[in-house]
Amino acid sequence: MADYHFVYKDVEGASTQWDDIQRRLGNLPPKPEPFKPPPFAPADDPDLAPKSKAWLDERTPAELEDLEDDPDLDDDRFLEEYRKRRLAEMREAAKVARFGSVMPISGSDFVREVSQAPADVWVVVLLYKEGIQDCGLLLQCLEELATKYPETKFVKIISTDCIPNYPDRNLPTILVYNNGAVKGTYVGLHHFGSRRCTPEAVALTLCQSDPVLNDGHGSKEGIINGVQKRFIEKLVADHEDKDDDDSD
Repeated sequence: MADYHFVYKDVEGASTQWDDIQRRLGNLPPKPEPFKPPPFAPADDPDLAPKSKAWLDERTPAELEDLEDDPDLDDDRFLEEYRKRRLAEMREAAKVARFGSVMPISGSDFVREVSQAPADVWVVVLLYKEGIQDCGLLLQCLEELATKYPETKFVKIISTDCIPNYPDRNLPTILVYNNGAVKGTYVGLHHFGSRRCTPEAVALTLCQSDPVLNDGHGSKEGIINGVQKRFIEKLVADHEDKDDDDSD
């Protein structure tokens, strides 16, 4: 016959009188403490955490606008004012940096991108062809100027796409437009120092009569003065470098 037996287990932590006597005599180990789970604490919800200046700095313009109805910000006037100021700064930065690079265009784009540009925008058009060294040198200068003056629109177009049969001997050519009209024409690299042309020399030439370049911050006079100052500083630096080379 099978040996069936039953083991009775009492409530966890309970002890019989006999076990208590045996523990007092040292015949049994101390009774273990009953298991107690740690007190319940809900996980932190980042959406419920107090809003801080650093938290607002990480938000996008769309997210900042969504905070208009956030009740947590209504109770903190400093953060609400900071949110509004931060949103205004981001909108202003987006307005200033509306260009910032030399954009390639085709012949069909010319009227829309150049002739019909807003009246307050100066457009610098580079007529070029791939493989012509002078075009590459001038393009490098314009790319640097485009990042420094994001309120000025820089575009480049293959010369014959803009003007059919335009002779390669006239390349590179720069056309300056404002309010739908041509304000300046520069045929060849010699206007900018030939093979020694620099972004500073190009900027100075473009701004000789009008403040073609615009960084979105300074006045017309301030921009022209800044261009002239950087051109002089570049000349002085190049002269000092030449003297150092001669002394070696």
